[in-house]
Amino acid sequence: MTNSWSNSASGGRDAQPAIDTSVAHPARVYDYWLGGKDNYPADRAAGAAAAEANPAILIGVRANRSFLRRAVRFLAADAGVRQFLDVGTGLPSANNTHEVAQAIAPEARIVYVDNDPIVLAHARALLTSTAEGATAYVNADARDPEKILQAAAQTLDFGQPVAVMTLMIMQYIPDSDDPHGIIARLLAGLPSGGYLVASDTAKDIDAETVATATGRLNQRMGAQLTPRTKAQIGAYFSGLEMVEPGLVPLNRWRPGPDDPALDRDLPTYCGIGRKP
Repeated sequence: MTNSWSNSASGGRDAQPAIDTSVAHPARVYDYWLGGKDNYPADRAAGAAAAEANPAILIGVRANRSFLRRAVRFLAADAGVRQFLDVGTGLPSANNTHEVAQAIAPEARIVYVDNDPIVLAHARALLTSTAEGATAYVNADARDPEKILQAAAQTLDFGQPVAVMTLMIMQYIPDSDDPHGIIARLLAGLPSGGYLVASDTAKDIDAETVATATGRLNQRMGAQLTPRTKAQIGAYFSGLEMVEPGLVPLNRWRPGPDDPALDRDLPTYCGIGRKP
């Protein structure tokens, strides 16, 4: 196994911000929902309050991990993609992007991007790669796509197709920071044949429940969650060729035999688009 390390922004390894465990953080709340151990009382309180308002959150976070697996398998096995840029990766969990991709194509190269100090502290565990491929971590903010692309170019060949993964991350970018512009700038650096994989909380599925759960989270988290409509999330894929079945709720994107059959749609949209 081989490791690689790429660190941009914030001055390198020795200039990391202090970890504030008194305020809930999205990556740690997500870890709590997944049953992980890298979370603190503030994260558990926020996660529990939101899950009380919307119990489907617990199903949804697992469905999002399942979508990640299905998406990466499709890209690596069916679309022949060998490079992945995973923005807002969060804390390590089972079946991370590089594990799924390199199980199919050992030569696959993956760059993870996050700016949370706890994610950075766990980066070395995340950065194990096959000998044939590469896995790197970039310490950068999702709102700085130029810095992300510059750092990722140390590991990825932007002359070849790259899949950009933005799962449950743009919902933490407020409209004032232009999430659609961020996606467009990331994709502008990719050649034809690249892909965008995205998922985000829906504003127009089970709207009242989502609004209540979002309010409880936002009272306790520094990073504010902004659910969006199908049209708003679909705009991330502007100019791309959508992979069937298009932009759909998490439970409707090519579910596998191990994915539970649900009697209602999960309030999260997901999809994959190809850059022509």
